[in-house]
Amino acid sequence: MPFIQTPVPGLLVFEPKVFEDGRGYFFESFNSKTFAAEGVDMHFVQDNQSSSLYGVIRGLHYQLNPHAQAKLIRVLVGKILDVAVDIRKGSPTFGKSFSIELSAENKKQLLVPRGFAHGFSVLSEHAEVLYKCDAFYNKDSEGGILYNDKTINVDWKIPAGKEIVSQKDLQLPVFAACQNNFEYTG
Repeated sequence: MPFIQTPVPGLLVFEPKVFEDGRGYFFESFNSKTFAAEGVDMHFVQDNQSSSLYGVIRGLHYQLNPHAQAKLIRVLVGKILDVAVDIRKGSPTFGKSFSIELSAENKKQLLVPRGFAHGFSVLSEHAEVLYKCDAFYNKDSEGGILYNDKTINVDWKIPAGKEIVSQKDLQLPVFAACQNNFEYTG
């Protein structure tokens, strides 16, 4: 099975089968039949790519309903700590975070469903991140949580003073004050 269930319901790690030989490697980073066979039936409509240097922290971001996005995140170059926070009211893991190292080397991907805040920190000198989204970007539905909120207590694996965070992300609300219209449906 290429999917691994995390301790957070709905949050999945995808480990593609990699074929390697003397020329390099090949793998399917996404195949709708493979995903559907595991009960993951998504229609992705947008790909986003970012390039960042060591210490950059992006997030924690989400879009409110009805413009919420599920994301499939992978790393093309370098290594990141990918973080998802469950913001679905009524969820047994509401307010809990999950993190995993994604890298060009390990080729793991994180499937983040709607109802999660998402972000990442760059652990390598440079990283290029690609993620597929199942809904288009909608500025008016942007939401977020301050990356260093003490109630979530994410260890971004970046030493104090080495973080690089955008002004926009520094102005995000704490978890208790974030706007949220997600409900856990089991």
